[in-house]
Amino acid sequence: MESLSANVGSPIPLGATFYGNGVNFAVFSRNATRVTIEFYNNQEDTVPASQFVFDSAVNKTGDVWHAFIPGIQKGALYLYRVDGPFEPSQGHRFNPKDNLLDPYAKAITNTSLFYNLPPNYKPVVDKIDISQQEERPDHLFPKCVVVDNDEFNWEGDRPINRPLSESIIYEVHLKGFTAGKNACVEFPGTYAGFVQKIPYLKDLGITAVELLPVFEFDEFENSNVNPRTGERMKNYWGYSTMNFFAPKASYAADKRPGGCVNEFKNLVKEFHKAGIEVILDVVYNHTAEGNEHGVSLSFRGFENSVYYTLVESHKEYYMNFSGCGNTVNCNHPVVRNYILDSLRYWVLNYHVDGFRFDLASILTRGTDGVPMNWAPLTNAISEDPVLRNTKIIAEPWDAGGAYQLGGFPGGRWAEWNDRFRDDIRRFWRGDEYISTEAATRMSGSSDLFTISGRSPAHSINYVTCHDGFTMNDLVSYNGKHNDENGEGNRDGSDSNWSYNYGFEGPTLNPMIERMRNKQMRNYILTLMVSQGTPMLLGGDEFRRGQQGNNNAYCQDNEISWFNWDDCGLNSKLVDFTKKAIRLRKEHPVFSRNRFFNGYKAGNAQDIQWYAEDGSNPDWAKLSRFLAFRLSGAANICSDKDKNYDFFVAANTDRQDKTVKLSTLTDGRKWYRVADTSIEDETSILSAEDAEKLPAQERYVLPSGAMIVLVAK
Repeated sequence: MESLSANVGSPIPLGATFYGNGVNFAVFSRNATRVTIEFYNNQEDTVPASQFVFDSAVNKTGDVWHAFIPGIQKGALYLYRVDGPFEPSQGHRFNPKDNLLDPYAKAITNTSLFYNLPPNYKPVVDKIDISQQEERPDHLFPKCVVVDNDEFNWEGDRPINRPLSESIIYEVHLKGFTAGKNACVEFPGTYAGFVQKIPYLKDLGITAVELLPVFEFDEFENSNVNPRTGERMKNYWGYSTMNFFAPKASYAADKRPGGCVNEFKNLVKEFHKAGIEVILDVVYNHTAEGNEHGVSLSFRGFENSVYYTLVESHKEYYMNFSGCGNTVNCNHPVVRNYILDSLRYWVLNYHVDGFRFDLASILTRGTDGVPMNWAPLTNAISEDPVLRNTKIIAEPWDAGGAYQLGGFPGGRWAEWNDRFRDDIRRFWRGDEYISTEAATRMSGSSDLFTISGRSPAHSINYVTCHDGFTMNDLVSYNGKHNDENGEGNRDGSDSNWSYNYGFEGPTLNPMIERMRNKQMRNYILTLMVSQGTPMLLGGDEFRRGQQGNNNAYCQDNEISWFNWDDCGLNSKLVDFTKKAIRLRKEHPVFSRNRFFNGYKAGNAQDIQWYAEDGSNPDWAKLSRFLAFRLSGAANICSDKDKNYDFFVAANTDRQDKTVKLSTLTDGRKWYRVADTSIEDETSILSAEDAEKLPAQERYVLPSGAMIVLVAK
């Protein structure tokens, strides 16, 4: 093996930085005694072609090992080996037998370590074992790729920076969107294939895609077996990151090492051309390295005691607030800087528009694991000058019991609102005495977000998301059906607030199907006329189902993939969704920047609530009904809605209701925009094309239906 010579290099920036005539390598390790970087000619090579051993007297500044190696070119493949104390009780897990990924690697080759681990392979768990450990098959270990970020032509592209209040988010799995039947793309399941679906998304009207994790992960980490087929399950969703700077290589149609970089950049550029933002679901709360019985991939081999939150009295054990074996030590200064570097990198080099942070409450936990009211990391993300215009969205809880909805620390954070999900589900299911809760959610959840000084837009409203039932399954199953996950149907939530309308699963019964379709129209329309930022789960607009599986994290198959035949079969629902989205976009009265407070402009009150007889509702007694009037004249968001007033009413009772309409005294008349009980294309219209009501005083609102009226 050739030994390379190197110059001193620089400790910043961390990672591999290409300068044309060579590469500067810099990596953090406080307690290492020896660091070696090895280079490979091909991703399949079993032994390195050359190496460089860092001299701690020359190639180390503080805790950073660094060197500039002339002649290394873009596309070069490399890995690290790091020696130091192996003392798990002290938090140290150095092992020179393990190849390690550079934590700052900008691309990783498409190779699975977990798939190729020997069946009897067991990681080292104590100091005695280290000398006995068998060699890992590291020739099948993914390799880091040197990337040149200056070679891509952005054609002047910049992030869109659309206001959150004007956003309509579409949550979607990048691979699953085009991997299934009749996707009609050249490269199914890839970044390139996803780009080919831009016309569909633009026509739908959404303003942003929120992609499930696209940071590098190993789908073969999951070793569960489908009990029906015997097939090995996968980590399909990707919530188990291996590297926080590298796009997932297997999602690229370009299979060359590093080919994923430009392909993902092209995806962002093309989406921006279509006016659609790209938001990434990011998982900084834990890594794929697992607990004390896990596999060293990167962080634990460089500085385990810094990157992870360990049990103070027994540092061989990992605190597990993620439910996935370990917890990233997010508020340690080194790790905090690492996360900020990663976020800035995706904004500066990939032009992404925002981030949704998985189990974000972990980001508020201190080095002792206790949540902080003033968390350095979440405040730093909020105030960072580079990230200032990006959308930052928290999943404001974790698996360790922290729940911070409405009060997530850090200022401008938006938050996934699971209270909206549950209250709206229960309301439309017909549960009694949920009207007050539903009214609060539809008016922006001021009970949650006012105290922290935020706006309705900071509430990310959703009825369904990747985690749980799809909207089709929400109205088709009374309980979860996760048997094929290989966990005995124990996984997944049991609190679904679902209803199957008389039959469990798919049915040809036309009455049940009509009920299910109407209920989905109710959910979609409610989402689009509620204050807050709506998020639609990809495929809900055409009844994508998962066979009743409400935790399909491991189903990289037809259970999760989009079946584009359903788009044609359910074209009426697709059309309804488009029109509901357009209604919201054309009338900012549905997306206020401030909470309702009884503000009046002349005689116009910003919102008025009604009982079915037109009186003020008795909230203690109101059940299975809601009605309110929004004033365009009192709307302080925009003048684009032509001062239209809207009347919205929902009847979740088993009986039709005759609703007394709010009185118009200025010569205007009520026109029907939407009635979800109508099954044809006139179920929803634009305000301009709305149908004048023959009776202006009352409206017979069918059971289980919702109306939107406009005054003009």
